[in-house]
Amino acid sequence: MVSTAIRPASRPLNLRIALGLPAVVAVIMVLLELTTLDMNLAKLFYDPVGAEFIGRHSFFLEDILHDRAKEVVIAFSVLAVLGFICTFFVARLKPFQRELGCLVLSLALATSFVTPMKAVTAVQCPWSLKEFGGKETYSELLSPRPATDKPGRCWPGGHAATGFTLFALFFALRDRRPRLARQALVFAFALGTVFSVGRMMQGAHFFSHNVWTAVFCWLICLGCYYYILYRPAAMTDRVALSQPANA
Repeated sequence: MVSTAIRPASRPLNLRIALGLPAVVAVIMVLLELTTLDMNLAKLFYDPVGAEFIGRHSFFLEDILHDRAKEVVIAFSVLAVLGFICTFFVARLKPFQRELGCLVLSLALATSFVTPMKAVTAVQCPWSLKEFGGKETYSELLSPRPATDKPGRCWPGGHAATGFTLFALFFALRDRRPRLARQALVFAFALGTVFSVGRMMQGAHFFSHNVWTAVFCWLICLGCYYYILYRPAAMTDRVALSQPANA
């Protein structure tokens, strides 16, 4: 009899879609740099009379949708870490050790990449630009940055990453609870989108900043899943055959 310690095979993963779709989105984002889409969308949220973005001082957008919502996601991450630690001491949680480990690693990587990339790219926020009452000069993502005493820190979107990092939950649930995983995917995408729009209304980010963030978060979570959890049927069969049979 085959050992029951062997985890079941993962559901089929179409890498052409999982990698191809974000690749297509990335190409589109690069091409959109040749347009004024980012600037046009930002202008929809800017009040030229008051010389500020309509959500710049919104209590709901800043205190609730930004600060409190971020704290909720951080609390979820802390619970995930505690759950993972408990798998080393609680027998009932042991079977979920790899899933929780993948979840924790994905959450960590999908948020920690933001700050270093902000420093490297030095992209200005909309609210800092001359077009929106600021003092800085606009430049495309792939263009050289104009000289300034205050380099930007707005690409990719940090708050968008707070929402899109929950793609990790989709992958952690994918093999054991596929229906719940799909719900988690929709929730993560919706939450990231809401966070993104909220920050756009405040003038903190352009549209493209948030789309790039979603792409990076997806790829990070996908990579963690692929290397930690993904077990194609063929691999599972090989492992099962290598296990000694019980009498």
